Amino acid sequence: MPLTPRHRRTHRLLAAAAGLATVGALTAAMPASAHAKPGHGHGKPGHGHSSRYQDVQLLSFNDLHGNLEPPSGSSGRVTEQQADGTTKTVDAGGVEYLATHLRQARKGHPYSITAGAGDMVGASPLLSGLFHDEPTIDALNKLDLDVTSVGNHEFDEGARELARLQNGGCHPEDGCYDDSQKFEGADFPYLAANVTDEKTGKPILKPYWVWKKNGVKVGFIGVTLEGTPNIVSAEGVKGLKFGDEVETINKYAKVLRKQGVKSIVALVHEGGVPASTSYNYDCDSPGPGDGISGPIVDIAKNVSPQVDALVTGHTHQAYACTIDDPAGNPRMVTSASSFGRLYTDTTLTYDRRTGDIARTAVKSANHVVTRDVAKAADMTSLIAKWNALAAPIASRPIGYIAGEIGNQGTESPLGDVIADAQLAYAKSVDPEADVALMNPGGIRAGLTYTASGSEGDGVVTYGEAYTVQPFSNTVNLVDLTGAQLVTGLQQQVSGANEASPKILQISGGLTYTLDLTKSGADRVVADSVKLNGAAIDPAATYRVAMNSFLAGGGDGFTELGKGANVRVGGDDLAAFESYLTANSSAASPYPVPAADRITVVK
Repeated sequence: MPLTPRHRRTHRLLAAAAGLATVGALTAAMPASAHAKPGHGHGKPGHGHSSRYQDVQLLSFNDLHGNLEPPSGSSGRVTEQQADGTTKTVDAGGVEYLATHLRQARKGHPYSITAGAGDMVGASPLLSGLFHDEPTIDALNKLDLDVTSVGNHEFDEGARELARLQNGGCHPEDGCYDDSQKFEGADFPYLAANVTDEKTGKPILKPYWVWKKNGVKVGFIGVTLEGTPNIVSAEGVKGLKFGDEVETINKYAKVLRKQGVKSIVALVHEGGVPASTSYNYDCDSPGPGDGISGPIVDIAKNVSPQVDALVTGHTHQAYACTIDDPAGNPRMVTSASSFGRLYTDTTLTYDRRTGDIARTAVKSANHVVTRDVAKAADMTSLIAKWNALAAPIASRPIGYIAGEIGNQGTESPLGDVIADAQLAYAKSVDPEADVALMNPGGIRAGLTYTASGSEGDGVVTYGEAYTVQPFSNTVNLVDLTGAQLVTGLQQQVSGANEASPKILQISGGLTYTLDLTKSGADRVVADSVKLNGAAIDPAATYRVAMNSFLAGGGDGFTELGKGANVRVGGDDLAAFESYLTANSSAASPYPVPAADRITVVK
């Protein structure tokens, strides 16, 4: 992937070492199996060799997204259901605390494995993203992560960059950031069983990995969602094919069984949505799996009974459910929210006689990464090291806000700001620009009002803005007919997005009604779509601004990908920065938008 403007600026400011480094082959150098890492599971021994059953602890988390420091605002809180039916929020997350919690959890468990379910990196805050996520890989190594699947965000910078994160080496354009040591890459294997090279048909990374200790063997198969090309830039997945999750897992489960590995865990970067947002909600009430919906349900119901548990992610939800496998037997399916706010502790009871997991003995629960424990000193040092390099850029003020501008709701206040910023930029390069559209998944955090550092309340720093928009997209302009614009809006709630709507954030002047009592495309009421009070003319041409991801038809918006007269603009974060700088000051901070452009009927 070409070096983005923001990374070029970073390169100059940090005076990183020059030179190129060979990224290496796409297939990782990790072996297909490995023994447990030294140091895991210190404490009291569990069942000995004379016992038939051996408890194996599986600690897991997903969707860290490079959040090394405690996430701010709602991104750094979880909801906890109380015994009396009420809920409370708990501050959570931060790799200094995650390390402490995991290390404490391992005590007394000599057979302990730590696994991830993808999106460990990508869409990361500035502290990690500025350095192509090398800081997060270093942190995961220190966390003793044993294995993880790839997620869609592992492909944000393409397969060659993912291979570099696995194998090590300096960035091919930015060089090495630390002159004292070379970036060594991940100590753990990234698994990509269903991601193959279009030319060779072979997985680009290892498809599976086997953990071994004293005769106990547990195999791991890693996949990401088949729909990854729909939610990643075309450049990031160029030359790759993403296979069906179920078919791939079942294929490699047979491979592992032939190798004598009968205890198998699937690491699946695809997820579900529980009926409650509380992390400790019982999604097996009233019956197994009754409290969860979404793509992972169908996957779990069809993955071979040879697989004993599924660790999942992608939806940023928390659950520990049992969903029946094709043989009608309950099987554990878990997810630990996102951003390092939770971890899952699962007990797999290994039968030494059969080499398989005794399913009836599997138990699992999510635990909060609270901030009331001691910080892990090695993580504090790691964060300090990278913060020192990032500080000149991260702390620079770029604007002021009058209150917290959140990223929640069908139409979010921050979504309005970003869409307006992109329209303002578009008009600066083409006065004929009419409207801007922003995909909700491209907004990674809200803007908090209360200062987290020394900048003062209401000050927006470059680092905070980077956390909001870390993807290095460009703001593009295209011509769409009125009919195409309406169809694009209808694709928010139809086609690929019918089951899980993706509501675009829209610039000022564009209004419409979203009628949730209807189904499919009809939920966007066509004759309600207006621009500056005038009905959209199906035959007229409108100049529409959107980021390069949407302009490529990403997120299922195929109609937006058909735009004509394309003009590739500048960096989206630069547009956001310019807009805040021009429209706010300490004396006149940017007001919190009303988020009233979309009328929702329920």
